[in-house]
Amino acid sequence: MDATETGEKLVVSRQSLMLESGNRVITRPHIPGSKEQVQHVIGRVLSLSDGEVQSALKRVYRDFSRRHRNFEKILSYNYRLIEQYLENPETLSDERKLLLGSFFTSEYAIESAALFNPSIVPHPNQEDVPEGGMRFVMSFRATGEGHISSIVFRSGVIEKNSEFYFDPLSSYVDTPEVRPDLKYDTHLFGLKLVEMGACNNVTNWILSELGDCFTFDMLKNRIAALNHNTDFPAQDRKEAVDFAFWLANSNYEVAFSGKHRISERVIFPVSSAETKGIEDARFVRFLDEDGDVTYYATYTAYNGDTIMPQMIKTKDFVKFKIMTLNGYAVQNKGMALFPRKINGRYVMLSRNDGENNYIMFSENLHFWQETELMEEPAYTWEFVQVGNCGSPIETPAGWLVLTHGVGPVRKYSIGAMLLDLENPRKVIGRTKKPLLAPNEYEREGYVPNVVYTCGALLHDGTLIVPYAMGDQRCGIATVPLDALLTEISGR
Repeated sequence: MDATETGEKLVVSRQSLMLESGNRVITRPHIPGSKEQVQHVIGRVLSLSDGEVQSALKRVYRDFSRRHRNFEKILSYNYRLIEQYLENPETLSDERKLLLGSFFTSEYAIESAALFNPSIVPHPNQEDVPEGGMRFVMSFRATGEGHISSIVFRSGVIEKNSEFYFDPLSSYVDTPEVRPDLKYDTHLFGLKLVEMGACNNVTNWILSELGDCFTFDMLKNRIAALNHNTDFPAQDRKEAVDFAFWLANSNYEVAFSGKHRISERVIFPVSSAETKGIEDARFVRFLDEDGDVTYYATYTAYNGDTIMPQMIKTKDFVKFKIMTLNGYAVQNKGMALFPRKINGRYVMLSRNDGENNYIMFSENLHFWQETELMEEPAYTWEFVQVGNCGSPIETPAGWLVLTHGVGPVRKYSIGAMLLDLENPRKVIGRTKKPLLAPNEYEREGYVPNVVYTCGALLHDGTLIVPYAMGDQRCGIATVPLDALLTEISGR
């Protein structure tokens, strides 16, 4: 255990535990870009004799079936993606269909490049935990080939003495069943189109007959009707349809099997808004006014050109609802939701201009219109930019917020500030020096000179901070809460 002094009384302890990237794989459809190539592959498989099909399929199962649960289901699903190119699919044997599916399947190593930017929350199930301990869920940003980011999970127990024990890591990784959103709020949908600069006479026409709420099938039927409406120019119709489908597909649900370990679950990019990654999820355990508990996470969807702030909602880390955040205030990266309402309103931190810390308030969890500047760079280790490092943590002294600062040579460090409990606009104090800065071992990685976290946890008077090093691997640090609060207040 390594300890770093940041003041006379405050000691930040680095645990010896290290979490690094691995080679676990998921399957993905692998459909060539041209119709001709798809047909060529199909033709080659159809030319095989029944004996050759059985022999080839046997090799496929030998090489890959032990690496994936429900391997036959995966091959069947990917076969159905190309069945449209077949003239008489009903004449094919099950073996030939599965073999066809295998040629349009690929493996993807979700965390082969990096495992970083963790957040941590209490597990929904605290049964059978040792006295004084806490079961936790930790999320990570995992990246693989092409630097595509997804969300993976680990679980474990923190004992009373702040010792960590992780549950065994499964060698399997499951991708979930993906469903379009069950229903869409027509008013919010229209407001988002306005915000995107995509609202016009055509989109107004699409939404005009959908009522207060609509389903994905209702939207598809309305768009089908639009294709027969010659009152609008063809290009305007195409653009409106593209925007409507793009926005609708950005809101969806995923469901895993509750029988499998949480470490087997991966939320991989689904919508066109996140084709290049789901980045930096900040999970928070949110306590509603009626005592109901929901877990939310803000994250950044990236398609290679633009970013879109999104939100995840779950009760159990088995089923997840993915939603678009709306409003002119949800720009840039780094949204972090407070764990409860304050004076009847939702509150969230943000970094709208990419440089300073902002705070915003809303009556509606999904819509944010205005921001207020709260914190600007003040010390040399944060002169380039400041931002939050996850959702605020409630303490008797105030809202504790971990922050990040960028200093000389793009060095990322972690600090903290304290906000007033009733008026979180008010900054009570902040650390003048970093709590954590990359040491000689931590400075090397995919992005050098970076330590970063997307969320910490308070347990038994100790702040538990999982943090990434060099955007590649993760460690855990612990900080005594009382000493940290003393450091922030300057007493």
